Amino acid sequence: MDTAVLSVDRVNKRFGGIVAVKDMTFEVQAGEVVGLMGPNGAGKTTLLNLIAGVYRPDSGRILFQGKDITRYAPHKTCHLGIARTYQIPQPFTNLLVRDNLMVAAKYGSKKGDTLELDEILDLVDLSQQKDTIAGDLATVSLKRLELARALASNPKLILLDEVAAGSTEAEIPRILRITEQVRKMGKTIILVEHVMKVMVEAVDRIIVIDKGEKIAEGTPGEVMEDEKVLAAYFG
Repeated sequence: MDTAVLSVDRVNKRFGGIVAVKDMTFEVQAGEVVGLMGPNGAGKTTLLNLIAGVYRPDSGRILFQGKDITRYAPHKTCHLGIARTYQIPQPFTNLLVRDNLMVAAKYGSKKGDTLELDEILDLVDLSQQKDTIAGDLATVSLKRLELARALASNPKLILLDEVAAGSTEAEIPRILRITEQVRKMGKTIILVEHVMKVMVEAVDRIIVIDKGEKIAEGTPGEVMEDEKVLAAYFG
């Protein structure tokens, strides 16, 4: 489709004898929030790494806004407008929170309107900690810093890898609010998440993978009733 921000076309990735991603095909449209769901070890993070350029597929193609980025290095995908967060936050631990954002802004995409750093810090509730050394932040704050850095790079597509991990029940509404605000900025999101409340309430569509293969795709209600999905999670 003409509006596809991301197209993954028959992508495969092996690590030795392990098939991490097999014949993966899907599209993400502009402005969508798409959930990527599956049991531990299903290949979700590997797929994000393929999109971001950390890994290269053994076969298949990845297109971003119609441009073939299959063999692009991570810094090139970032320049084009793809940003990601990590399950385990990876900040510049010796830099201030605000300086972490400045690095991302420096090396991110220069196309389109950029967000002010103070605006981003306010969005993720880190304004009061902007002069804190990143290494001194609690895990939940580090997760928000990951998102803030991604936004500072001025992306069109954001890959969120378990942004709610480690959050308490009381913090979930804030994560949902932030996700919705990011969406209203015109960003397209792929969300990997095990916190089902976030997955169900934040996304338009869910792609379920198991053992590297797509086994289901549809609305949250549809995939939660799919027999293959139930079997993958509960046996």
